[in-house]
Amino acid sequence: MAKGPEKNTKNKALHTKLLNRKNAKIQADKKARAQQLKALVAKMNQQKNTDEAENK
Repeated sequence: MAKGPEKNTKNKALHTKLLNRKNAKIQADKKARAQQLKALVAKMNQQKNTDEAENK
């Protein structure tokens, strides 16, 4: 076995947990933004189609 002090795995585990939480939040925000943009594009396309139909 290696000589020296024991490793501090408690802080390492906490740090990993916090990083995972942060990354999960970032991914959730990205998904939410993508859905909002998708909905906005669909709305604009629908509005564009109705405008074209009225002009004909």
